Amino acid sequence: MSDPTNAPMTATEYIQHHLTHLSSTHQGSIVDFSVINFDTLVFSILMMALVLWLLYKAAKKATPGVPDKFLCAVEMLVDFVADQAKSIVHGDRTFVAPLALTVFVWVTFMNCIDLIPVDLLPLIGSGVGLNHLRPLPTADLNGTFGISFGVLLLMIYYGIKAKGLWGFNKSLFTAPFGNYFLLWPFNFLLNIIEYLAKSVSLGMRLFGNMYAGELLFFLIALLTGMLWEGMNGLTVFGLVGQVFAGLCWWLFHVLIVLLQAFIMMMLTLVYIGQAYESH
Repeated sequence: MSDPTNAPMTATEYIQHHLTHLSSTHQGSIVDFSVINFDTLVFSILMMALVLWLLYKAAKKATPGVPDKFLCAVEMLVDFVADQAKSIVHGDRTFVAPLALTVFVWVTFMNCIDLIPVDLLPLIGSGVGLNHLRPLPTADLNGTFGISFGVLLLMIYYGIKAKGLWGFNKSLFTAPFGNYFLLWPFNFLLNIIEYLAKSVSLGMRLFGNMYAGELLFFLIALLTGMLWEGMNGLTVFGLVGQVFAGLCWWLFHVLIVLLQAFIMMMLTLVYIGQAYESH
């Protein structure tokens, strides 16, 4: 529970230190779209590179013979995602199914960073001169909104692809209340709100769950550090209790990591599937 200069930190300073991004302004607040959070960019790109490498490795090892366990797991995952895409998207799935697979695996790997001890990566970063490092990209609203904005663009793209540019624009002004010119402004406003609500809720859902999970890890680590420093009296019972609490939350958080990635993938498929449908 100390900063890179070895000066002692209070509980508040410890939490603030871990919630601060390595950013272009060295502030990196929770909601700030005017700066670049380098840690979010670096770790999200690293996880994407790892995902692509693993999938490439699985594809390269594919043979007509009996696959190994890793290849079997990848094939099961691909078949599962393809089945979900087939049941939801009633249109061209040439790009949609791989997209859903990428979203699920990428978000899963990014979420898994939260399973690493919270002080480990910042400690390594401080060793190379990085005073702040927040490695979990999905606990950064800028990162989750970036994903949801990409889904928003895909919704618009597939809406135009399915209905044509004229049909897509027409649906914005004539649905859901009907093709009457006095209702056009209300139809358009409602459709714009619907698109924005889908995009915002998609990013906020992932951010909220991962931010809460990350914060709880901080609190557990903080309480363990307080016991270790004797602030509340170091006891075997207290230390074991903190380790037990951390392990329990870690095991439960594995389910949250997978569930949030699954929800992100399913909602991506649902929103793109809705783009194919007419009101």
